[in-house]
Amino acid sequence: MAATAFVDPAPPAFDLQGHRGCRGLMPENTVPAFLKALDLGVTTLEMDVVISKDRQVVVSHEPYFNAAFSIKPDGTPVSKSEQKSLILYQMNYADIKRYDVGSNGNSAYPEQQKLNTYKPLLSEVIERAEAYRKVNKGPAFSYNIELKSESSEYDKSQPQPAAFCDLVQAILKKQLPADRVTIQSFDFAILKHWQQQAAAGVYPRVRLAALVENLRSPEKNLEELGFKPDIYSPYYRLLSQDKIARLHEQKINVIPWTVNQRDDMERLKAWGVDGLITDYPDRAKGL
Repeated sequence: MAATAFVDPAPPAFDLQGHRGCRGLMPENTVPAFLKALDLGVTTLEMDVVISKDRQVVVSHEPYFNAAFSIKPDGTPVSKSEQKSLILYQMNYADIKRYDVGSNGNSAYPEQQKLNTYKPLLSEVIERAEAYRKVNKGPAFSYNIELKSESSEYDKSQPQPAAFCDLVQAILKKQLPADRVTIQSFDFAILKHWQQQAAAGVYPRVRLAALVENLRSPEKNLEELGFKPDIYSPYYRLLSQDKIARLHEQKINVIPWTVNQRDDMERLKAWGVDGLITDYPDRAKGL
């Protein structure tokens, strides 16, 4: 296949990303959370995806049912002792959808609204968000999709990186233009595969974001990655004004996670970050 010309996606001047939709306000990674985030003016919906037994792309942070907020189909809460045995990669999506992940709320987020809702498919999230945008005549927004992947879990709670990427790309190809998509991961094998497939013209060129939570320098992490990503996305406490400047010298955007306090948002913006990821998009109003 002939290589396709790379596009140059133009993200907004400051990219406000709603983390898992808006986890501080609505049940995380659910359709209500994403629609609420759009109401609050985010420019990007940030979400996580895993794979089910029947190879569906499911929006979920954990590859299992988190005991902090999950309720089984029989109405009893998922216990801590059983949560990691409820592996989504070993369940068909029809069974996954029967679990309630919103009625209990999440004690770590007291402002979060409690409502009966489920883990949606990526395809449904895109369909519902695009329909909502159309009805409300809203501006185009982006999708930042994290492939939840770690090498110790290959073939246990997830597919191998190439298969994982192929399943996600198959959904995106049908539903979204490439210039509205970012793919992010802590697993650099995912990003390397996506970059290789894009360079070969197999995948369209989307923005790639390197998620980072280690203490190594940006230069060390970029050396390990082996190519220059569009976005460097570290835990916000790992950033300094100097690191941001060094990344900008390489024409790499900097979008930290997960920034929930207004004073941190203001400081990071003053330092020159290109956006931020937050559980509370309402706290970023007027930033």
